[in-house]
Amino acid sequence: MSSARPKIGMNSFQLRRGVVVRVDRGVSTVELPGGGTFRASWGGALLGAVHRDPDAAPTTGDRVRLRFWPDERITVESVDPRTTLLTRADADGSSRRQTLAANIDVVAVVEGLVPDPDRNRIARLLAPARAGGAQPVVILTKADLEPEAPRIAAELQALSSCPVHAVSSARGTGLEQVRALFADGRTVALLGAPGAGKSSLVNALSGDEVRRFDAPRRDGQGRPTTVTRELRPVAGGWVIDGPGLRSAGINTAVGLDDTFADLTTFADLTTLAGQCRFADCTHAVEPGCAVIAAIGAGGLHPDRLDSYRQLVAEGFRQELRHDVRLRQEEIRRHKVMHKSLRRQYRKPLDRGRW
Repeated sequence: MSSARPKIGMNSFQLRRGVVVRVDRGVSTVELPGGGTFRASWGGALLGAVHRDPDAAPTTGDRVRLRFWPDERITVESVDPRTTLLTRADADGSSRRQTLAANIDVVAVVEGLVPDPDRNRIARLLAPARAGGAQPVVILTKADLEPEAPRIAAELQALSSCPVHAVSSARGTGLEQVRALFADGRTVALLGAPGAGKSSLVNALSGDEVRRFDAPRRDGQGRPTTVTRELRPVAGGWVIDGPGLRSAGINTAVGLDDTFADLTTFADLTTLAGQCRFADCTHAVEPGCAVIAAIGAGGLHPDRLDSYRQLVAEGFRQELRHDVRLRQEEIRRHKVMHKSLRRQYRKPLDRGRW
């Protein structure tokens, strides 16, 4: 990390633009376009914005403005408008969201072919990718350990509207398709469970050991090694590799229908739903429901419908919780403001009249 201060002339308060490459407990690591990486705390205006809206906090990939102070302090003063924002529901089940990265061009869901790809997890990781506005891609790793890798990838590709690539980081096969994702300096964020092979993939793409990884466990699963979410140059573009997500909480209902239609987990259900008599059919008691008819005929297992309902309900619950929290914070803010105004304009009592 560079410790030299940039040449900013006589005006020590001049703002400089930079990109957040890492965030640690309220301190951002920012890289300047001309070179140099600096650790910066958050300025007063930014702290106020984060208090009103936690999503305003800087995250990896953000374009920000830095202020260099005469006392050697460096602060992040503001965050530029984002083109995309990748978030997930907080792990504690609250209404708050966790921002993962910003200004991403591609979100690559990384899933290991060994022992077996978890298609439900792929669906849950694709949902925030679609909701955030980035291009979704699925990368199936450890293809050298699965003889049926081409067939599995082809099945997912046939049922998906997003590309599916089977790769082997150990043998270097399939990497050219992944390198193409970084063309023209694009930013790619990697999402996947711990041990899915994200660090091995980054090392294979860069040709160097950028990320350390450990040997697989006895059950074939990898070991989680990445503890921070960082922006790094790779293959002519940028990659954001972060800690593995054992579960991906759904924070919005946006993109759920498209996501589930892309995977074999819910492809048949969404196809049947399009044949229902009513466009807003809830697949419960409505007449002419193709989903209920398929369950009655034995062509669709009831558990598949229950799983779909649970994920969709989770998305709507998070949207409702988020809206309620924002309303409560707005009411509290107005109460504080009105109390302050009453104290400011309250006239002192003239006791001489009594």
